[in-house]
Amino acid sequence: MVEQRGNSCGCKLGRRSVLGACLGMVPWLAHADETSDPAASPPQPGDRLVFLTGEKKGQVVRVDDLPLGGPQVQAYPQDPKSGVVRNGSRLNLVVLARFAPEDLSEETRARSAHGVVAYSAVCTHQGCPVNMWSNELHVLFCSCHGSMYDPKNGAQVVGGPAPRPLPSLPLTANSDIPVVAAGFTARVGPERY
Repeated sequence: MVEQRGNSCGCKLGRRSVLGACLGMVPWLAHADETSDPAASPPQPGDRLVFLTGEKKGQVVRVDDLPLGGPQVQAYPQDPKSGVVRNGSRLNLVVLARFAPEDLSEETRARSAHGVVAYSAVCTHQGCPVNMWSNELHVLFCSCHGSMYDPKNGAQVVGGPAPRPLPSLPLTANSDIPVVAAGFTARVGPERY
């Protein structure tokens, strides 16, 4: 039985109602209904990836746009039919990096396209963006608390407080364009979200 509590207007709310109301106040924590906002729906098979920033902002990422061996670039999925960029949820932010295929672990290579790997850019520790790169260690890292992830080995945690790897976004290729092959391999963000 769910305990009912009164609020300041005298209405009785269950715990789920309160949680839903709280999540509604922080839109980036909640996933929007896919049918109501295509920009907030998660990456879909067939989506291309477009640059988040820089001189190519909004343009489709091509394999040769990514420097071999890193660093990563940030991107959002884009529906190739409608042109909608899925930037309505910060949980859709992706990091892309390119490596020689022989440098990737077997599992990572299976999810890559021409050596390009894609991961959620939301840290599994506290949900900060994973937007930094270490040239010395060749790892992705979160500037908030220093979690480090190995992009050549399934974004496994190699340092810092993150409890689990970044979810992978499997890719395929349409000529020289990386394309989303399937949704994220695990829940995006920290466990509590």
